[in-house]
Amino acid sequence: KMPWFDRAGYSFQSQFDEIFTVPGLYVFSVFILSFFFMELAFWAQDEQRQPGDFGDPLGFGMYDDEMRNRELNNGRFAMFCAVGIIAAQLNTGKDAVQQLGLP
Repeated sequence: KMPWFDRAGYSFQSQFDEIFTVPGLYVFSVFILSFFFMELAFWAQDEQRQPGDFGDPLGFGMYDDEMRNRELNNGRFAMFCAVGIIAAQLNTGKDAVQQLGLP
């Protein structure tokens, strides 16, 4: 559990409702505003590059078309998995770890 979200239960609805009650609303607002600031200040797209092309930030020299296609495919797969986890949680009422049968 996250700090300031102690009253939330394990159901999706109680966790979602906790975001919009005090003090969770304050924490969630700061979280969203900080990402908004980071998006505008640091993660801005360079006008001379294609959309989504952030180059090779760590300098590994591996940013070519093959690696870019791998990155896009892995991102698509991750989004598909996240949708599956959320749909299963809404259907069963269990979170991702509980669905695996782990304590």
